Amino acid sequence: MTEEGPRAEAVPPGVRALVGRAPAQLGTPRLTLEFPRAAHAAAVRDSVNISLPSLRFVQWGQRPFDEDGARRFCEMDAEMVARGEALIYFAFERATQRFVGNLDLHSFVLGAPRCQIGYVGDARLAGRGLMREAALALVDLGFELGIERVEAWCDLRNARSIHFAQTLGLHYEGVMRGVERDARGELCDQVLLARLKRDPAPAR
Repeated sequence: MTEEGPRAEAVPPGVRALVGRAPAQLGTPRLTLEFPRAAHAAAVRDSVNISLPSLRFVQWGQRPFDEDGARRFCEMDAEMVARGEALIYFAFERATQRFVGNLDLHSFVLGAPRCQIGYVGDARLAGRGLMREAALALVDLGFELGIERVEAWCDLRNARSIHFAQTLGLHYEGVMRGVERDARGELCDQVLLARLKRDPAPAR
């Protein structure tokens, strides 16, 4: 996932309307993507705890989740969707019902219109293309809802996140210096990548 997730702020009516048009569930050939709910807590807890070594750039991935923490995490994500702040989905493999990861579209600006994508995958399922399948579905949904530009902001040090964004067809546009704070609270440089609706879609 890109390191920054959805931010709590006043939600413009247009953004609430856009989020409200999104389906509560998406399907891909191998996956089901669902809006977050408290019942997902155990799957999220196990995924975060096993994936901690790969979450050093994720603000909320700096310490293990216990049962209560995972439930609150899921409930807060569900509340963000309900308030229209962000589109957040939890992805599950159809064949096994295993948790694959969580993804979101956030930081909507409708004047452009654009948004950012975030993604955090379960380390146990890395290398199978499942998170890419889920993220491509989410990019497609953003375009269907009227977004013209999907961005990813990735810590300059996070080569895996940058590469993943490029596999989604996002183009490297440059480095924004000292534009965010990392998980330790230090100013860091972010790579900006973006895909326009009119850009050719990557091979599936």
